[in-house]
Amino acid sequence: MRTITFYTMSSGRCPVQEHLDDLPDKTVQKVAWVLRVIRDLERVPANYLKKLVNTDDIWEVRVDVGRNTFRLLGFFAGRELVVLSNSFQKKTQETPQAEIRLAEERKADYTRRRQDHG
Repeated sequence: MRTITFYTMSSGRCPVQEHLDDLPDKTVQKVAWVLRVIRDLERVPANYLKKLVNTDDIWEVRVDVGRNTFRLLGFFAGRELVVLSNSFQKKTQETPQAEIRLAEERKADYTRRRQDHG
């Protein structure tokens, strides 16, 4: 079973939690359901979790609620820990490069801070 956590900035802010807090309850329930699937299933279907090509090992969590599409980006820290770094409502077919870069920056920050604290 995987553990899913949200990236927290050095300031203590948690961008994914802040985004989820702004979403309607029905959307948050669907996000939570997808996260439970990712946590509990050994083989997660690609329509819920997919590695993004040409990135620094960034993964995309896919949540569709009606006509709305939400994405949470993140990375693995070890084999079982999934760290979700950012989330957004997807408006186009492509995942925005700015969101991928943000996930990569937060992954680097997370890794650096973990090494600094042993």
